[in-house]
Amino acid sequence: MQHRNYECPKCHNRTYQVDQMQATGGLFTKLFNIQNKRFTTVTCERCTYTEFYKTKTSTITNIFDFFTN
Repeated sequence: MQHRNYECPKCHNRTYQVDQMQATGGLFTKLFNIQNKRFTTVTCERCTYTEFYKTKTSTITNIFDFFTN
């Protein structure tokens, strides 16, 4: 995901960092610590305001995560 024209909505800065974040979904995934929700984050380098963009996950990735917990 590219944000070439990204501008922070709070401070209007144009420098940022892109990273990934994983989270659990419902009760089953919390109990077994399966992080089946994935997001791309864009963080402003000046004020650290962060936006999250949902990223698609694959079934194979979720199965691998289940067995490598």
